[in-house]
Amino acid sequence: QVQLAESGGGLVQAGGSLRLSCAASGSIFSFNAMAWYRQAPGKEREWVATIGNDGSTASADSLKGRFTISRDIAKNTVYLQMNSLKPEDTAVYYCNAHEWIGIKSYNYWGQGIQVTVSS
Repeated sequence: QVQLAESGGGLVQAGGSLRLSCAASGSIFSFNAMAWYRQAPGKEREWVATIGNDGSTASADSLKGRFTISRDIAKNTVYLQMNSLKPEDTAVYYCNAHEWIGIKSYNYWGQGIQVTVSS
C-alpha cells in the first residue's frame, strides 16, 4: 500500500515562504508522476504542480513564478517551494502520486496539510 506523508505546512505571514514535503513509502520512480493539489475552504480541489518520472515539471499558470515543484529521488520525497505567499494561498495542500499497473490507473493521496497565510 502506497503511503504519502506531507509535512512543512503551517501559519505564515503574507509575503513569506514555506516548503512542503511529501515523503513516499516507496521509490518515487514507480510513479509516472507526482503532484500537488490544494483545496481552499468552500472551493473545489485544484491542481498546483506536477513532476513527471523524467523530472519534467508543470505548474498552474496562476502560480508560476511563485511555486516550484522538485524532488529528491534518494529520499523518495517531492517538494513544493512556495514563495511570496498570499492570503488566497490558504488551503489544505495534498500530495498525489499516479501510477499505471498494467492498463489500470492508480491515484494515491496524502492526508493533506494545512497552509494558512495571514494578511
